[in-house]
Amino acid sequence: MTITIREHVPGGDVSEFLRAGRVVFAGDASWFPPLEFDIKQRLDPKKNPFFKRAEAVYLTAWKGDQLVGRCSASVDQEYLRLWQNDTGFFGFFDTIDDDAVGRALIEHAAKWLRSKGMKRMSGPFSLYPNEEVGVLVEGFDTPPMLMMAHSRAWQDKVALAAGLTKEKDVVAWRYTVGELPKRASKALEMLKRDAPELTLRSMNKSKMHEELSVVLDIYNDAWEGKWAFVKALPDEVAKMAEDLSLVLDPDLTFIAEIEGRPVGMCITLPNLNECVRDLDGALFPFGWAKLLWRLKVQRPKSARLMMLGIRKELRGVRKYMPLSVAMYAEISNRAKAKGYEWGELSWTREDDSPINSGIANMGAQIYKRYRVYEKAL
Repeated sequence: MTITIREHVPGGDVSEFLRAGRVVFAGDASWFPPLEFDIKQRLDPKKNPFFKRAEAVYLTAWKGDQLVGRCSASVDQEYLRLWQNDTGFFGFFDTIDDDAVGRALIEHAAKWLRSKGMKRMSGPFSLYPNEEVGVLVEGFDTPPMLMMAHSRAWQDKVALAAGLTKEKDVVAWRYTVGELPKRASKALEMLKRDAPELTLRSMNKSKMHEELSVVLDIYNDAWEGKWAFVKALPDEVAKMAEDLSLVLDPDLTFIAEIEGRPVGMCITLPNLNECVRDLDGALFPFGWAKLLWRLKVQRPKSARLMMLGIRKELRGVRKYMPLSVAMYAEISNRAKAKGYEWGELSWTREDDSPINSGIANMGAQIYKRYRVYEKAL
């Protein structure tokens, strides 16, 4: 049967684009509908400041009147300014188990990106590297964490059949909260003893915008030059502050300061996905009450460590060499005190040996793997 591709304009009706997720993941015990209002906001140029620097198109694939897949294509001018590589993104790449569907979607996304002057495509990124990344290729038996992707087991096969080739894998680590490894405890003790000018203070939730500005300034410094890095701009910080006001637990987030000057940060968020699995993507009429009770009273048992970074100027400074390990130890102690049972550290690049070694030394293990692909246009 002929496969047709329909384009959906950002700001227009995206209901079929959203419904494609339900079609593709029907019967998958590890998947649940994400909160629809959140996805709609992210796809809407009036609600998402990403569109001040970017443009996108949403695609759905059809066999006759049957919806069989989806994909997005986007061009991020800030990424292009930084990397100068004429690369556009594709994302939300979800299809039924049919190579022809994936091929049709990727060909249409490639055509759209060519029309914007792009010479290469990379993804999936939804809609860019600061959101969900990759096709899940290992770890299908557990549900995704907050802001992490999920895929059907066939999606890698479909991607390769569409002419995509592997660019890089990123991994997620599972960490069971418990007794700290001796090395981590020692690092924390050494830092407290040898660097009394350094403090690890909790973020101030009442000053969310200012605090996140500090965090993202450290992020931009620490991650600059790394694969897929793209800055978060000031208007995105403001939107992030608004979004995190509900879910953020100040005890799980902290900033490292030397005599009051921010030099490092750790952002860990309660796993919101634990609280929404049975809401069918809807917060109304009763979802809000359930979500708030589960977040504030029942409280999730898992959390996601999303960012842990230190300014480049401290790298190689002997006195502060234990800092990264000490920060892992600090967040583990805080999580244990709050009753969290386990956490996900995600994501890290497969070839980032220093970071991966540090996480492994904490006793964490890789339990999910995501693949990013590329294709010359």
